[in-house]
Amino acid sequence: MSTASETFSAGAGAGILDRERIIARPGFNRWLVPPAALAIHLCIGMAYGFSVFWLPLTRAIGVDQPVVCADLNLLTALFTTSCDWRVSDLGWIYTLFFVLLGSAAAIWGGWLERAGPRKAGVVAAFCWCGGIAIAAIGVMMHQLWLMWLGAGVIGGIGLGLGYISPVSTLIKWFPDRRGMATGMAIMGFGGGAMIGAPLADMLMNTFRTADSVGVWQTFLVMALIYFVFMMGGAFGYRIPPAGWRPEGWTPPVKNQKAMITTRHVHLRDAHKTKQFWLIWAVLTLNVSAGIGVIGMASPMLQEIFGGRLIGLPELSFNELDASQKTAIAAIAAGFAGLLSLFNIGGRFFWASLSDKIGRKNTYYTFFILGIVLYALAPTAAHLGSQVAFVLMFGIILSMYGGGFATIPAYLADIFGTQFVGAIHGRLLTAWATAGIIGPVVVNYIREFQLNAGIPREQVYDFTMYILAGMLVLGLIANAMVKPLPEKWYMSDEEVAKLQAKSAAASEGPTGSFGIGKGGFDAKALAAWAVVGIPILWGVWITLQKTAALF
Repeated sequence: MSTASETFSAGAGAGILDRERIIARPGFNRWLVPPAALAIHLCIGMAYGFSVFWLPLTRAIGVDQPVVCADLNLLTALFTTSCDWRVSDLGWIYTLFFVLLGSAAAIWGGWLERAGPRKAGVVAAFCWCGGIAIAAIGVMMHQLWLMWLGAGVIGGIGLGLGYISPVSTLIKWFPDRRGMATGMAIMGFGGGAMIGAPLADMLMNTFRTADSVGVWQTFLVMALIYFVFMMGGAFGYRIPPAGWRPEGWTPPVKNQKAMITTRHVHLRDAHKTKQFWLIWAVLTLNVSAGIGVIGMASPMLQEIFGGRLIGLPELSFNELDASQKTAIAAIAAGFAGLLSLFNIGGRFFWASLSDKIGRKNTYYTFFILGIVLYALAPTAAHLGSQVAFVLMFGIILSMYGGGFATIPAYLADIFGTQFVGAIHGRLLTAWATAGIIGPVVVNYIREFQLNAGIPREQVYDFTMYILAGMLVLGLIANAMVKPLPEKWYMSDEEVAKLQAKSAAASEGPTGSFGIGKGGFDAKALAAWAVVGIPILWGVWITLQKTAALF
């Protein structure tokens, strides 16, 4: 036990953000860590709900009606102070979110492991919340480039650091329930829009005046709220000491099923294999289709169904007055929240199913079912069937979320577990790529068709067929994933050498050291209530607003 005692006292001279300072001590309850992770992921998950701002921002100057400039292009839109922005101009913020998320995760993943999750969480809070505050200034000054820089670039770096900060920490705390642990973290990111979208809609309605659409005020309030929650989450992180294991738990025997290797591929070699790039393509194409829909969820519903959403089927979107557009915007915010709910559920459902049917078969399901749903979505829209349309996209978004939850296990099956975290970090560049492809396809095809005079309720038809085509390519890439040839695996001697330090550490004391016990005691319940109450509020508001869709 002397080694454990030295570990517990190692952080005495460390800074408040240092990794050594957050090593758990006897009496700490491991169930305090998941709500800390959720506090961060629920905040940064609002990236999925940013489409709720797009239509109001297209009236940032005109307020009631957009101030349209015929000669506006992307470059002039960045600096104009007299023309309202187009949705396609604003959509680049959404693209920047996920480009920077994937890039930041790949670049700073190693630093996070050295610095610890608390320091990464604090940096993420300053970047994400500070980026939103800068975007608020951009709205006030009507400078799109400032919004891109603030929310898109700085906020995107915060997304990347915030996204990866809890995953490895939770795996360390729950080696007995790894799927559940990573599911909790990834679930939080998927659920952020469920809370943030209706909150943003409420705040914009509160701050809206005859001279303002209320967006910059909403940005500032949400940045402040998120900062408080994210800092609370960052300071709630703890890591287990060396040799810690849950009481009574022993490592399981490795799975010997087909397509699940018991060998390991070195990080330096993973990207040299065609399997890495096939799985990269699988994730890119699955995410591109889903992310394009999420980024335009709110405008898409409003423009396709128009007055049908408020019982006036004879009115198209352009024929609605300001008060009617406000009413359908609230319903569309509920739609965005409902998609977030499916996104959350899919992360648990599909990841759990993959344990039974295998990762490759799970992705087959994503692609085949997705192709059918995307191809049928325009038909549901033309028939005016809101129920079918909403359910189709709910299932699509469940598979989008399920893809993220399943991909780490897919990588572990193919490449082994020795470097799976680092390989996963590199694979997230697929997310960055998808963050460009998906929104650009949806936004610019929409803009092109509007300029060609196609009615707003029909501009998404061709887009859905393009997205279905992406899934066909993903289906082909998934079919080509095979077990790796023997030459790519490390020898037993190489693995032993890499694991030497861990082996030495395991010769010391192992066990619970009185850490991780307590279950859902009063302190843990209080921590869960802090994140649970907003989640329940988001579910309640989402279900209320969803009722208007049916």
